[in-house]
Amino acid sequence: MPESYYRALGEDSFESTIHTQGAWNDHEQHMSPVAGLLAYALENCSPREDMRLARISYDILGVIPRGTFDVRTKILRPGRTIELLEAELIAEGRTAVRATAWRLVKGATAEVAALEDARMPGPDGLETAHGMTQWPGDFIGSLDFRAVDGLRPGRGQVWVRTPYDLVEGAPASDLVRLVGLVDTANGIAARVPPGGDSYMFPNVDLQIHLHRAPRGEWLGLDTKVTFGADGIGLTSSVLHDAEGPFGRSEQILTVRRLGLNA
Repeated sequence: MPESYYRALGEDSFESTIHTQGAWNDHEQHMSPVAGLLAYALENCSPREDMRLARISYDILGVIPRGTFDVRTKILRPGRTIELLEAELIAEGRTAVRATAWRLVKGATAEVAALEDARMPGPDGLETAHGMTQWPGDFIGSLDFRAVDGLRPGRGQVWVRTPYDLVEGAPASDLVRLVGLVDTANGIAARVPPGGDSYMFPNVDLQIHLHRAPRGEWLGLDTKVTFGADGIGLTSSVLHDAEGPFGRSEQILTVRRLGLNA
């Protein structure tokens, strides 16, 4: 079995391994490793030591095919203190995912630093979150989930990590590693079980805001899931590492009935 999610085939080309396999269709990639790979590409797009990624906005433009594909990056808005970057995953002749990112200059603001989000309990000593076994696909199967007491449909706190590298033979930053896990938030406290005669509720985007650079191997998700009455939902999460909250994520959902009533 491979020990990474991707293999680099050249400067801009990659091949996905079985570990990227999605939950809704076995022939597509899960959005989480894709988000990590595009973050990796954005981080390496004309990098500057005095700046860091502060927001990444992903739009999922359709099924993300497994197999070989290209990633292309560019600077949309260069600047001395603020830059806007773009990365696209192009597979089978079309753009499957487009990401834009604000890269901001870093400064010394420790004297006014403040945080309002409550810190969630750490992963040490927590039991495995067995509810994730309801999800098919090798990506979810590749992860280690730990649940904080109180996990229920629509609300929960879960820690997640992976033993696998993002790209074979290529080091990845902690930011890239943890961003590559954020999309799992939509499955940790699902309001209804996936599949069967129930509902599907895939997200069509992923928005990540980072008020500091994350560190470590564990991603903590303090997550709430809302379903509206007209087929649209929202998954909202406060993102944590072992040191506390470092950002937030939002995922807009298309909620659709499956089975006989589809």
